[in-house]
Amino acid sequence: MLGLGSGGVKSSKPSFVSYVTPEEIKPERESSRKEKHPDLLPGEVVFCSATHVLKYTQDDASQRGVYGTLVCTNFKISFVSDETPMEEMPQLFKNKLYGENDIPLTCVDQIYGVNDEKKKLVIGGQVKNKSPSKLVIYCKDLRVFQFCLTYAKEEEAKKIFQGIVHHSLEPKSLKCIFAFSYCEMTAAAPEQPTNQKTIMFESKDEWEMEMKRTKGNCRLATANENYSISEKLPQFFIVPSAVSEEDIVNSHGKGIPIWCWSHHSGCALFKMASLPLPQDDSVAQLHKKYMERVYNAVAQNHLFSLKTEDLSATLPSVQDIQQSYNKFKQYFLIDNITEFWMSDMKWLSSLENSGWLDHIRQCLTKAVEIVECLEKENTNVLMMEEDGSDLSCIITSLVQLMMDPFFRTLSGFQSLVQKEWVAGCHSFLDRCNHLHQRDKESQSPVFLLFLECVWQLLQQHTPAFQFSETYLTVLSDSIHVPLFSTFLFNSLCQKDSAMKFESPEAQRNPLTFPTVWDWSLQFDCKAQDFFTNPLYVEKPKQEKASRKTHRPKHQRQLSLPATPFKSSPRRGFFKEETDSLKKILLGKRITKWIHSPEASALTARDFYQSWQRKPLDYHGLLLPCLDGPAIRVWMQRYLRWIPDLQIFGGGSVSIMTKIWDLVTEIQVLRDELDWCTSNLQFSNQKREVCPKFSARMSSSFPFFSSHNRSFKPVIPTSLLQSMMIGGTLVDKEDEDTEFLGVV
Repeated sequence: MLGLGSGGVKSSKPSFVSYVTPEEIKPERESSRKEKHPDLLPGEVVFCSATHVLKYTQDDASQRGVYGTLVCTNFKISFVSDETPMEEMPQLFKNKLYGENDIPLTCVDQIYGVNDEKKKLVIGGQVKNKSPSKLVIYCKDLRVFQFCLTYAKEEEAKKIFQGIVHHSLEPKSLKCIFAFSYCEMTAAAPEQPTNQKTIMFESKDEWEMEMKRTKGNCRLATANENYSISEKLPQFFIVPSAVSEEDIVNSHGKGIPIWCWSHHSGCALFKMASLPLPQDDSVAQLHKKYMERVYNAVAQNHLFSLKTEDLSATLPSVQDIQQSYNKFKQYFLIDNITEFWMSDMKWLSSLENSGWLDHIRQCLTKAVEIVECLEKENTNVLMMEEDGSDLSCIITSLVQLMMDPFFRTLSGFQSLVQKEWVAGCHSFLDRCNHLHQRDKESQSPVFLLFLECVWQLLQQHTPAFQFSETYLTVLSDSIHVPLFSTFLFNSLCQKDSAMKFESPEAQRNPLTFPTVWDWSLQFDCKAQDFFTNPLYVEKPKQEKASRKTHRPKHQRQLSLPATPFKSSPRRGFFKEETDSLKKILLGKRITKWIHSPEASALTARDFYQSWQRKPLDYHGLLLPCLDGPAIRVWMQRYLRWIPDLQIFGGGSVSIMTKIWDLVTEIQVLRDELDWCTSNLQFSNQKREVCPKFSARMSSSFPFFSSHNRSFKPVIPTSLLQSMMIGGTLVDKEDEDTEFLGVV
């Protein structure tokens, strides 16, 4: 580590200037530095590089760092240190695709240039010939990199600056994404093993198997095979039995009620892309008749009951989600630790004012309302949205997580994402802005908002989920790795067309894009063990067997029985009132489900309190607590890169590591017992035991490197002295302790 001095007490700006260049320190190693390059993936090409670049550390008012080579490829921005590592510590959680000093190009969020201590946002297309003395890169996974270009050669500094800005901020075509180069180079290589347990929902059999699992009373639609009707729909999907093929053909992708999930009582959850309201009166009459047929078809699924919900009118728009997240994330993107502590006085209130946590609460509340309709009222629910692939994906996924324990398993959750998001044609390419389009109105972290809601459920009901918090964090990082087809396209049609080569010879061998569920591409088996929740309560085998004998028609167990004030509909009543129900079906019975926010909150609270009085069943219905303190900040994801906030040997990671040690020890003893009883002749052979965790692991383990830990005071000395001198520390009262309660 090469130190370049530290700043004064009163000023947070560095005051020391180094007059010793890297060439004067070690001129004999100049040739070896130029040859240093990062490990390249198949299809990865180096565009430009610069030596003698200083990578700063997030230190308190100082310019300490490491010299090395800054490289830009068609996949990532990489920094290769000139220092020889003193001790190569074994890394239990290492990503095979990129390291801690690598930034995938699609992960770059913003770039700032610093000249004469003035920090200016760099916009693609407006790069001048002169390069800044300092480069600050903000990443979408909330990492912050600072590089000093002062000591690099002027020509190299200019090329690396322009190359990084061009390849990470300039608009590009779809074929320029690294996944295409990677797949072309690995086309002849043996295919990576995929997770066979994850249902991809790309064939008829997979959709029929899911409908059979949930006992759905619908039919498979094949009218869109080869995407002949709409590119925003999958080739196969499930619709109510009363929806005709003619309606599907004439709809052009909108106004089709698509089945999502069926409750054991017979009612089901549907979603639909809204039809635009016509201006002409004659067309309006046709529109009204068509919608009546749609409502009638959905209502016939169960007891002629239906409630509809217009999500566009009750939940924040994609633009609102983007704006709130932009405000929220800025409190975690810090250039140095002094800035963070200066914002500590109003940190919690600033996070709340951003509106991001409120959006999480709104989505969870809406999901609870729909669960109430399915569980308590036994009625079909049809959710409508403008495109039917943003907010509806969030709500339908959350409802299924709360009601179906299969989706709380690792393979079940991955199947849920495939069904509702990938097959549901969520616009990942536009929402994640992988092509860096100047028009950013379509950009919005909708899928991240869903993962935030899942994390709230996970931290409130940890034993109910087979996957861990680390799994969700890694999944959120993988969104911005330009390699996986899962998050790379706007629809399955776009994916299928992109997989075909343009040349006639290559039509026989189309591209094969890996999915994000091929975790072996990123992590080895030991690292993937962190994806599993050691506290998960698996359903006993005896309970499964007994449940099959008593209730063979479904596999889910309910924690909330029918409420006393509203009895469940009976078959006898249905038979007697069928004619009258049909008469009023298109009239008053099917009405738009509109509640005021206050009424929705009250019903959701009553429903939650009623559920809370029942014995908790981790394999039954799960509802989140929606009170203010219960909606927390996802600390592992947002604070993992800030060194001074790490608790070594403490935090929740200390509990989890102890549990992991016990689980590992029990599993090893079990394996040895089974192994010895079945293969006595090999009992003397040595067996590999999982490594023990260190007692000094960081609270952000496994993401934070232990060798980067800081031994400075929690509050920097310069900031502490400035508080004491100004007399502000006493005046702050308890505001300073507010943050410590969160961490």
